[in-house]
Amino acid sequence: MERYYGFDLGDAESAVARLSKENMLKDPDVLPVCDAQSFITAFARRTQGDLLIGESACYAPDVLERKLRFKSRFLTDPESARDVRTFAAGVLSCLIRDGNLVQGEDSCFYVGCPAGWSKADRERYRRIFEDAGYPPARIISESRAALISACRSKHLQVAYDIMSKPVLVVDIGSSTTDFAFIESGREVELQTAGEVMLGGGIMDRMLLEESVKASSDRTAIEGIFEKSEAWKNYCEFAARRLKEKYFADEDYWASRSCSRSVEILYEGSHNLTIRMNRTIADRILYSPAPGLNGASFKEAFCESLAEIRSKIADESPELIFLTGGVSRLPAIGQWCQEAFPDSVIVTTPQPEFSVARGLAYCGKIDEDMRAFRKEVDDLIETSTVESIVESHMEDLYRRIVDALVDPIIETPVMNVFDRWRTGEISRLSEIDEELAKEIEHYLRGEDAQKLLVETISSWLSPVAYELEEYTMPICVRHNVPYKALNLNSYLSLSDIDIKIDTKDMFALDQITWMINAIISVLVGLLCGGSGIALIAGGLEGIIVGAIISLSVLLIGQGHIENRMMDINLPKPLRKVVTRSSFENRMKKISPEVKASFFESLEKEKNTEITGRLTEEISEQIEQCLTRMAEVVEIPLG
Repeated sequence: MERYYGFDLGDAESAVARLSKENMLKDPDVLPVCDAQSFITAFARRTQGDLLIGESACYAPDVLERKLRFKSRFLTDPESARDVRTFAAGVLSCLIRDGNLVQGEDSCFYVGCPAGWSKADRERYRRIFEDAGYPPARIISESRAALISACRSKHLQVAYDIMSKPVLVVDIGSSTTDFAFIESGREVELQTAGEVMLGGGIMDRMLLEESVKASSDRTAIEGIFEKSEAWKNYCEFAARRLKEKYFADEDYWASRSCSRSVEILYEGSHNLTIRMNRTIADRILYSPAPGLNGASFKEAFCESLAEIRSKIADESPELIFLTGGVSRLPAIGQWCQEAFPDSVIVTTPQPEFSVARGLAYCGKIDEDMRAFRKEVDDLIETSTVESIVESHMEDLYRRIVDALVDPIIETPVMNVFDRWRTGEISRLSEIDEELAKEIEHYLRGEDAQKLLVETISSWLSPVAYELEEYTMPICVRHNVPYKALNLNSYLSLSDIDIKIDTKDMFALDQITWMINAIISVLVGLLCGGSGIALIAGGLEGIIVGAIISLSVLLIGQGHIENRMMDINLPKPLRKVVTRSSFENRMKKISPEVKASFFESLEKEKNTEITGRLTEEISEQIEQCLTRMAEVVEIPLG
């Protein structure tokens, strides 16, 4: 791709930025449209048929139609889509006419939208630009673009890995203030009980009203504004620029005159002087504002901040990024700092262009991410993961057996013994079946699952380190933080929001064969010798053994074994085998159980089992890598 364009189409003003392939190390250039880098979002169709864009569209005479502030109506007014398309087509024509866009070149557009727009709204918006003849377009959240601009800006010390931290983006436009909470790369729209329609335009209208009231030509100008919305909006834009100029350096203007004269050409010529000073500034900030139910701009803004704080109380933002022209106002940063005292407040030197530049950056990031994903997919297609996993399989067997055998003996085996000792289990022949049930029930419980999670997570750690030899170079080549593909980041369950649940990754069903083997070995050791092994051992075992030996003499070896398995031994005889002696016996046979299991593995040459488990685990790890790669792409979502 040769060019990446960012189009910040705002309700009041718009901007277009471009990032060229030959100048990737520079910030995107802000392109002039109708001789203005920040141009008014307005169009007018003249009687001659030509289309005017920007400031001239606000006051040009002899027009068939004139439209302003149509983006804010996109979700509610069907006619807005047509207006957006007309304006977008006009901007495209200007870019081509001025040589800032070459038709047919390999380029793409990234267009901003409010964070709260749904996928369906974004797709409908994207099709407008497609229909208007734009190169391939993608719709990106404006708050996301502003944050990307901050991360890439040469003027700010904001690391790119801030994308993995909680960040609050406050985008103050002319009509609305868009709050977006970005946590671990994921964006959360924040609806507030404060005024959603809270934008800098409120202050613009108040400033204009102050200026009209102070004008000697007040009556005539008020009459013009009633007849011509276009001239009223044009004067509001003039007030907006003066307001931003004043707030950019209040100390400078404290001893100087900050004013602007606007010539209104409607039914004659009328001059309106717009003036800013400390008294007027305090009035538009702290006096009841129109449309805010009697609240001032400060009160409404702070109310929204308070509600946002209550919604994200557990995850206070490490950084608050302010964008939009109104963010020049020092009071905005002060109010944010009061609401979030532990956060760092950041804004750019040219906040009115941060979204457009961030959108242009998105194009380059998008291309980088495609190349990044391809390398990740290519790695997954090889047998690398399978080879690494297979080399660690014997260690996995040993860890699981070491982790499970003793708890199995301590809980299900002792439960079976207690049930047999009290007579709940009548015959020795029932023990192997009951023992298998108890063990399976235990292994499906929370305690065993927790042991499995801890064991497999621990086993995965060396696997993850070995895998880094292949993933880290991919991250380096594409300027991606290496931990983005670090499996240990997921195992720590702290650095990245999308966490892998080891319980789900390695479900019990996937290692049933191993559990069955453990059960088989235990049942064989405990119930071997026709069940006598369960009760033989220790002093008590000698007593019981003497009784059995006497029976053998009287009845015979084969008969006594069969009879012993089915006989319902008297409780007094069962009580001879104490619980403590049985526990000691279990501790002694624990190493034998583990050794027998590994011996059975060696005898069976478990190639098929190892192969199946290696495949299942490798597939889970590969899915994990895919999801990790998707996290890196999320900043464009």
